This record gives sequence, structure tokens and C-alpha cells, in this order.
Amino acid sequence: MKAAILAGGYGKRLRPLTDDRPKPLIEVGGKPIIVWQIEWLRKHSIKDLVILVGYKKNMIIDELGSGGRYGVRISYVVEEDPLGTGGALKNAEHILGGEELFLLINGDIITTLNPLELVEMLRKNPTAVASIAVVPLRSPYGVVRISDNGGVTSFIEKPMIPDYMINAGVYAMKPSIFNYLPEKGDIERTCFPKLASEGKLLAKVYGDDVYWRSIDTVKDIEEVGNDIASGRLSL
Repeated sequence: MKAAILAGGYGKRLRPLTDDRPKPLIEVGGKPIIVWQIEWLRKHSIKDLVILVGYKKNMIIDELGSGGRYGVRISYVVEEDPLGTGGALKNAEHILGGEELFLLINGDIITTLNPLELVEMLRKNPTAVASIAVVPLRSPYGVVRISDNGGVTSFIEKPMIPDYMINAGVYAMKPSIFNYLPEKGDIERTCFPKLASEGKLLAKVYGDDVYWRSIDTVKDIEEVGNDIASGRLSL
């Protein structure tokens, strides 16, 4: 089974760090994000990878090469102009559009969830086209509970909000997904809403038993680096 990693974006929210390198090569805990992802996938016996590159593509290709030193096989699909996440995947149809299910990973997440659970879920549902991992929304702020007389009854720093689930950026897909993909545009705005409206999109909920973070800001880099250093995150 193949896994594709979306690694072509500009990483604008991480500027100026991404002015001279692509976001997947930003180091977190002493290692590029994409290397953490490769090692995570390899631990789940997924060793056939397709990297979807665009912005500063040569830096990623030079860093990863054929994948041999990471114990995997890597091929590349290049988007010469920005296509969005859906267009980037559509651009790889010649490699991923066979008969097998495949995984798709956003190139800016670090997680310990088991992606094979998404594959198993999708295989058990003949009508579904894709399954996605979802995690509880984490509040960006501390949450304060106040009593009727104005006293603070509790203060919780950046809690999980279990009533709201967010897209974790890990997907299992059948080749029929390519019938829903745009030539240009984001998969989250085009393909997934269409699949959801047709009842062909599944979701696997992950909670506190897995680690998941999206690397969007310098603070995210620092916090995940601290989690790695403290042992809270062990991939």
C-alpha cells in the first residue's frame, strides 16, 4: 500500500522560517517534519511513499532522495504551479489511481495515531470512498469557569473541546476518489463536502490516547519540541 504526503504548499503562516525552505523541512525536535512522518509510516509497515512537491521542491528531493537511508521507497510528483490539495492529489492519479487503497497525509502534522485503522474502516464499507481521522478541537486559549457570584471555579489551559471534531489530515482513500477531485482547488472545500453529502465519507475519532499536532506556528514548533524532549511524544 502506498502513502502520499502533501508537501507542496508555501507554509505562509510559518514565515519567515519558510522563506528559504519548504514547510516539511522545518525542524521540530531536531528533525524535519517530513522525516518524523516517514518514520511514523514505516513503523506501521508503510514503506512505499509518494511525495507531492511544489514550493522549493528540489530541497525536499535532495534531502530525502530515493528514501533508502530512511528504509522506504520514495517517488515524487511535481506541481509546477500551485494546484491546492485536491489538485495536487489529482496530479498524482497516474501513480495512485490503480486498484489499491492508499493513504494521504497532510505534510504539516505530527501524530501517533494508527493510519491502518482508517484503511480497515474503509475496506469494511463497500460504498464509502474515503475515511478521515478526526480529533477533538483544542482551544487556543485558557478556559475560565465562573460562578454566579463572580468567583472563578476553574481555570483550564487550552483544553480539548470534545463536542467539536476537526480534520486531522490523515486519510485512507479508494482510487474512485479521483472521480471527485478538482484539477485545481482544495480537497477540503471540494471533494470532501461532496462525499459527505452522498454518504461516502467515513470518520474515525481519535482521543487522548493518541498524540496529534499540526505545525502551523513557531509556538507549535516549540511546544512539540518540548513534548519530544520530555518524552510525552515518542514516535
